[in-house]
Amino acid sequence: MRIVVVGGGISGLAAARRLEAIDPGTEIVVIEREDALGGKLRTEHVAGFVVEAAPDSFLARKPRGVGLCDDLGLSDELIARRPENHGSFVRRGHELLPLPEGLTGMIPTNLDALDESALLSGAGRARFREEPNVSALESDEDESIGSFVSRRFGREAYEALMEPLVTGIYGGDGDRLSLAATFPQLRAVERASGSVLRGLSARPGGGEPTAPFLSLRSGMETLVEALVRSFRRTRIERARATRIRTTSSGFDVELDGGALEADGVVVATPAHVTAELLAELDPVLADEHTAIPYGSSVVVTLAFDSGELPVLEGYGYVVPRIEGTDALACTWSSEKWEGRAPDGAALARVYLGRFGGRDLLRADNAELISVARDELRMVGVEATPALTRVHRWPLAMPQYVLGHPERVARIEDALGRHPGLELAGAAYRGVGIPDCIASGEAAAESVVRSLAAAPA
Repeated sequence: MRIVVVGGGISGLAAARRLEAIDPGTEIVVIEREDALGGKLRTEHVAGFVVEAAPDSFLARKPRGVGLCDDLGLSDELIARRPENHGSFVRRGHELLPLPEGLTGMIPTNLDALDESALLSGAGRARFREEPNVSALESDEDESIGSFVSRRFGREAYEALMEPLVTGIYGGDGDRLSLAATFPQLRAVERASGSVLRGLSARPGGGEPTAPFLSLRSGMETLVEALVRSFRRTRIERARATRIRTTSSGFDVELDGGALEADGVVVATPAHVTAELLAELDPVLADEHTAIPYGSSVVVTLAFDSGELPVLEGYGYVVPRIEGTDALACTWSSEKWEGRAPDGAALARVYLGRFGGRDLLRADNAELISVARDELRMVGVEATPALTRVHRWPLAMPQYVLGHPERVARIEDALGRHPGLELAGAAYRGVGIPDCIASGEAAAESVVRSLAAAPA
């Protein structure tokens, strides 16, 4: 048999590896139209700097990030953030205000630390403390993150504190993002305890692992390289898949240079690409994918002499939407991770592009670097960078807007009409690296089960 994986990002590669492990007699072909494998997991090594094109780490508490690294023999390559620089900030005007201690997810649970913070006004802190007295919502209807946080903690707490944290994760607009699809545990805590603060405070200690975020010593692309090296029977075919059709014996995957017959197919592409691939096979399934919106972003990396960046005593800062800028966040990469810059140098990354904001992809590199430098000037960085890198990510981040859980349920229901076809990737149940790995592996297992159950 032959199983074709369409998409050579981390989800597709993880699917191929799992297929090799559980179905040793099957031919596996990964179709990828880009020159590079791994999707957004790309690392540049230049002049002694380690430059990440997009994600620089993953959550340690989600098992398949660490799990796959262990499987690939990369355990010794995993590194945690530098503990001496622990901390993050929120930029308000030209001032960097530290995030309060005691954050559980995006919720401050140490009210004494919040009272000492300048992030909220006196009225905002008082409203926050009133959260245990706010009645729980009786309806099961989903609501946006912005609506939930504003309802329970006040609008000021959302706009000044929690919105920039949400944006840093999802790159989207919290007033449109579905709470059920992003932070379902918060609604669960509200229902169980009647109060988010009361419910979180009652949880047993221990919480986050010692190192909540992990990276790889030589950069995130190390994971991609190790995955590809692990393949024994997987063939990588550089081509653009254009259409998937059913045949009497399985599927026909049309390519821009021919076609491949397949007994089973795992589609691990962004939702808008998946919609094009499935348009003829199942127009309803394609329409559901078309309805998933995506945001675009730009990462600008700049290198300086180490004395030219202010000492943060932290990893970086986030920028609230109410500041009205294109910048979402800035990271002092060389303060966050060891080995990101040579001695005497420093590396900073500026994340640009708000969902619903202006289209920065139309700007040339010089303008994007200028926008990034303007952001850094807000915190006192006037020096000319010694090195710059610009990485553009058009339509790269799925937005889990209101109605997303119901849409995913309809997609999964529709898949039942097509045994041997499975879907994987960030469009469905998680945007992080461990989520995408788990999605690819689950799709591989499902397609094998489906083919095994098919009548001979």
